[in-house]
Amino acid sequence: MRPRVKAQRGVERELHAPPQLETGGRAASPPDPAPARLVVATYNIRYAVGSRLISGGLLRRVGVSRPSRRPALVGRNIGAAARAFTDGARMPAADLVALQEADRGTIRAGGRHVAAELANALGMAYAGAYAPTPRDVDQQPKQWYLDFEERIRKGETGDTGVALLSRLPLEGVEPVALPWSDCPWRPRLALSARVRFGRGVLHVLNVHIDPHAGIEEQLEQHRAVLARAADAGEPVALLGDFNTLTKPACLAVRRFLESQGFETPMPTGEGTWRSGLLRTHPDWIFVRGPRVLRWGVARRLSVSDHWPVWAEIEAGER
Repeated sequence: MRPRVKAQRGVERELHAPPQLETGGRAASPPDPAPARLVVATYNIRYAVGSRLISGGLLRRVGVSRPSRRPALVGRNIGAAARAFTDGARMPAADLVALQEADRGTIRAGGRHVAAELANALGMAYAGAYAPTPRDVDQQPKQWYLDFEERIRKGETGDTGVALLSRLPLEGVEPVALPWSDCPWRPRLALSARVRFGRGVLHVLNVHIDPHAGIEEQLEQHRAVLARAADAGEPVALLGDFNTLTKPACLAVRRFLESQGFETPMPTGEGTWRSGLLRTHPDWIFVRGPRVLRWGVARRLSVSDHWPVWAEIEAGER
């Protein structure tokens, strides 16, 4: 059931349409046999606008912005992200990338299609799930410490969402609408797909959990995602921006996912987001079934305020 709010005349109304699914790009022909090892990565790319979330938000509040430069800036950052995922300097070349905040045609992204352009630069296929922003509803206030993000403007046609980019063909792609209540102008999404892996398939779940929700509400969103991975015999990679902004949130989500048979090589509190000297751990990779051979955080990349997290996984014998 979708949350509702009071419209200006006191009439309750639904705030958003169902998620939109888009596919494109071109993956390589599936190898025979399917690869037994894959490098998977997750990256909240923040519409490729750069790493200065807080300082950028403060400058916009005093009227300092350069919108005419945005298309070129975002284009350069997409190119930098493509190099990071392929050149081997910060991480092994990625086979599959989960993106969050992958804008499509928004003003803040300079009108660019972040997932499609990055997929083309990488020579990958892509699938994106987008939640259209309500065109006639003002955005609501956030907690002050989450209110530095550049907003999608009322009435514009662009939108944001999550995407999967893959060197292998994506199968069974489905958007997943997550339960939410505190952020009605920004519904949260997940994206489910499969790729050929070892002697079977790997079920990939890319999630973007609501930062405005409490821990129990965040766990409810995880439960909705895991309902798509109910077959315990199928290898699963669960990755994305979990928005675990505090240590209690990190511990609670980790306990819950480990109770569901998932494991992660990441120590709790690993810095994957930064602003100045601040560090938090919102981005995770969990697996159920595959073995993690190595992993890392691709630091010193200024495309976003997050850093990519990657893991090389190996299929188990079945």
